[in-house]
Amino acid sequence: MSFSFKFPDIGEGITEGTIIEWYVEVGQEVKANQPVLKVETDKVVDDIPSPRTGKIIARYGEPQQEIKVGDVLIEIQVEGEPQANSSSEEEHQESVGVVGTLEVAKESDVLPSSDEGTGTRSVAVSTNKKSLATPAARAYARNKGIDINTVTGTGPAGRVTKADIDNYQGVTSTTTSQPTPPPIKVSKSESHEIVPLSQIRKTIAKRMVLSKQTAPHMTVLEEVEVSSLVALRSAQKEKFAARGAKLTYLPFILKAVVTALKEHKVLNSQLDLENNRIIYKKDYNIGIAVDAPDGLVVPVIHSADRMSIFELSQTIESLAQKARDRQLSMDNLKGGTFSLTNFGAIAGIYGIPIINYPEVAILGLGRIQKIPVIKNDEIQKGQVLPLSLSVDHRIVDGGDATRFLRMVMELLADPMELLLM
Repeated sequence: MSFSFKFPDIGEGITEGTIIEWYVEVGQEVKANQPVLKVETDKVVDDIPSPRTGKIIARYGEPQQEIKVGDVLIEIQVEGEPQANSSSEEEHQESVGVVGTLEVAKESDVLPSSDEGTGTRSVAVSTNKKSLATPAARAYARNKGIDINTVTGTGPAGRVTKADIDNYQGVTSTTTSQPTPPPIKVSKSESHEIVPLSQIRKTIAKRMVLSKQTAPHMTVLEEVEVSSLVALRSAQKEKFAARGAKLTYLPFILKAVVTALKEHKVLNSQLDLENNRIIYKKDYNIGIAVDAPDGLVVPVIHSADRMSIFELSQTIESLAQKARDRQLSMDNLKGGTFSLTNFGAIAGIYGIPIINYPEVAILGLGRIQKIPVIKNDEIQKGQVLPLSLSVDHRIVDGGDATRFLRMVMELLADPMELLLM
């Protein structure tokens, strides 16, 4: 018996990917859990394993081609079972559904195999219930003035996709299977160069638009004199290096942020307008924006409130390196409750950061400058750190933002306590 293994729904709102590399050829024998291809999604680059043992009898798609959740990847002749005739094979393919949920990738960064093709799954969709859809799809429908609960979903488990919303409006499309288009080639001339968007870059574009269209941004700009922090870091960095950690200013800032979030919980929350409620997060999972080669990614430091400055230093360095090497797992990228972006690491002094939706706040860090400051009514040399706090003004008021920022500034101005936390 043969069955079709489809690109599975791996969660986190991922609906498409790009084939990077095939590991198998038609006619090759494979075992269950053996990787068959590498796929780039908007989150990570993952190996997709075969769910069954058998022979590859068909393979679909070439490197650099896009695939969507539900697209057939390979046909497998299952080991020990007879070859199905065409009629039974078609019947079997119709009965196979997309995997509903896969375990999240762990440190091995390889997706576990699914049990797809082992039986028939039927999904009943009731029009009286709220449609299954991602927050992005719901926002997309709202922006177009469509009640998403009236849209029929064609995604996994009846999930409403953006294509379903477009179809509902009468946008020309087709639900029949079409041949995968040839990969887009880089085009060069004397006047320009055209390069196709990567999955990461497309997702960045979509998420930035979603954030700006959904959350009315308000930004508070401040400066804090951090000469004591500069001196403390200088005195401690060799000790940290001897223990295997690179000490930067970021762990101190992160520790100050977490401490302030505990006092100002609205900045560590999420607005759920669909259910008319605010969700106050008790976990302090801080996203750190990293300027990776293929685009901005935001790995998350989970339970940052439980880490020392030393532990934060090690974790930040490890995640940043994984981001640059494209070795982040799904666990590394989900669950954030607040984000930091350090544009000052390159050259920026001030910036207006965009909130990492559905979070409600992000703190931008500028470049520390040695400039004249007033101390004890005298002009002295000082080290000044610019701060830019953007918040979702639907839920965070100006007073909330400024009180939070003031506490962060007080902790950074006198940082010894942070080192002892």
